Amino acid sequence: MKLSVLGKSIIGALAAGLLATSALAADMTLKLGHLANEDNPWHKASVKFGEELSRLTDGRIEVEVYANESLGKEVDLINGMQLGTVDMTITGETLQNWAPMAALLAVPYAYSSIENMDEVASGEIGDQIEAQIIEKVQIRPIAYFARGPRDLTSNRPIKSPDDLNGLKMRVPNVPLFVDVWKALGANPGPMAFSEVFTSLQNGTIEAQENPLALIRSANFYEVQKFVNMTDHVRSWIYLTIAESTWNKLSDADKEAVMEAAAAAQAYERELFNASLSDDRKFLESKGMTFVEVDGAAFQAKAKDAVLANVNDEIKPIVEGFFAQ
Repeated sequence: MKLSVLGKSIIGALAAGLLATSALAADMTLKLGHLANEDNPWHKASVKFGEELSRLTDGRIEVEVYANESLGKEVDLINGMQLGTVDMTITGETLQNWAPMAALLAVPYAYSSIENMDEVASGEIGDQIEAQIIEKVQIRPIAYFARGPRDLTSNRPIKSPDDLNGLKMRVPNVPLFVDVWKALGANPGPMAFSEVFTSLQNGTIEAQENPLALIRSANFYEVQKFVNMTDHVRSWIYLTIAESTWNKLSDADKEAVMEAAAAAQAYERELFNASLSDDRKFLESKGMTFVEVDGAAFQAKAKDAVLANVNDEIKPIVEGFFAQ
């Protein structure tokens, strides 16, 4: 059976298209896994990073982003990056298990404002943290994303540590958090996050602390009246690439990765700022009252407990934060 001229031209066009598609296929595909959901600014910034890197490399490097721990849990991803089976993740103070300086990413009352936090994260101390992570963990921070400050919710206004007066509250199972809230005058206890709403509802506990986004998504406005703006933990988290993956890149592609990472960081900050404002408006619309607190009084009373819980390597740096 002979093909018509039209048939031959169609087959030729299809073959040319397949060849073109093959020629445009990525030379490298990076797998980026993280714990946030698709609505989170970290995920959206990760997608932005992939788009920018593809553009800057003319499609030679693509990024596949896996949300919701679908590529693995945080520690598993870090281990995978060390073994060369995972390329990228978003991680923070968990890295202190290998690199002690990573604890500086989330020290209570270390940073007085997001601007102060930015100065540290992008300055000399930030450089030291990143260098230790590269050396000790074999993964490379290429950008950092902000995290919403943690605030205390309750059913009575808390303006100073004196107002805590044995307040029964839930904290994560982190010794530093437990000790700091004890020093401030509360009665803190660890509890699984999944149990917090019911425990607030039935009065087992009176308060909890978390960023506004989590207060909103967990519906705590249904069982809490006040957001006390303690801002007791300001922190950041890194977008990272495995050092083994980084070393495979040409100098030009390394530049492209860093340029794409800078664009992702700027984009995440825009989303972050918008989410803080939106979360506050939402919680206020649900009847929550925001309370300004005596931040200096909280910081002063927390100081000794914080210093008692940090290791000797970072203690002088933390002492410097409290001296500012």
